[in-house]
Amino acid sequence: MGRWVTPKHRPCAAVRQATAWCNRGGPISAEPRINDRIRVPEVRLVGPSGEQVGIVPLAKALELAQEYDLDLVEVAANARPPVCKLMDYGKFKYESAMKAREARKNQAHTVIKEMKLRPKIDPHDYDTKKGHVVRFLKQGDKVKITIMFRGREQSRPELGYRLLQRLAEDVQDLGFVESSPKQDGRNMIMVLGPHKKKTEAMAEAREAQAARKAGRRQESDAPAEERAEA
Repeated sequence: MGRWVTPKHRPCAAVRQATAWCNRGGPISAEPRINDRIRVPEVRLVGPSGEQVGIVPLAKALELAQEYDLDLVEVAANARPPVCKLMDYGKFKYESAMKAREARKNQAHTVIKEMKLRPKIDPHDYDTKKGHVVRFLKQGDKVKITIMFRGREQSRPELGYRLLQRLAEDVQDLGFVESSPKQDGRNMIMVLGPHKKKTEAMAEAREAQAARKAGRRQESDAPAEERAEA
């Protein structure tokens, strides 16, 4: 005899219908419908300057779009009737893409840089490492300072603590101690946070870059005699 199939072993009709619907086609487009892709009898029309034209038949809206040499774009598909606007859709898409690109450029991502030091670091190496920390803080980034102990150095944690205190004092104009020194196995860790926000640092960097470009243009546009004298 075959295996008896009880109702609980059969997928319900709703599940079968939903599965079939999901497998019918590809992904739904996020693009708005424009011109002859709009399939409704009438629309609430908005003019090129944002003025309210009112509810008009779709044929009339398409006719006005041709007269203005613009596109009829569905901007609120769920409204009753749908809201459509007369616009240059190609220009609209380009401007939207540029705004999105500019917004991504201005986004501030918090970055934690890391700098490793030894307890008995020599003065030259210390100055070099400190220079990197200064640069990171100026860029608006946090800095994780790690003191690495080896061998007998592990019995002298005060050496690392004093070194971290010294570094924090040397860069106090640019940053502050966000996480106090603490022992982590063979290492001692401290985190410095910048006084300047990331967005401010990015804005200042762009202004400095623009100023440098302007200076180079002025030098290139100056007469040859003035450049020679300079």
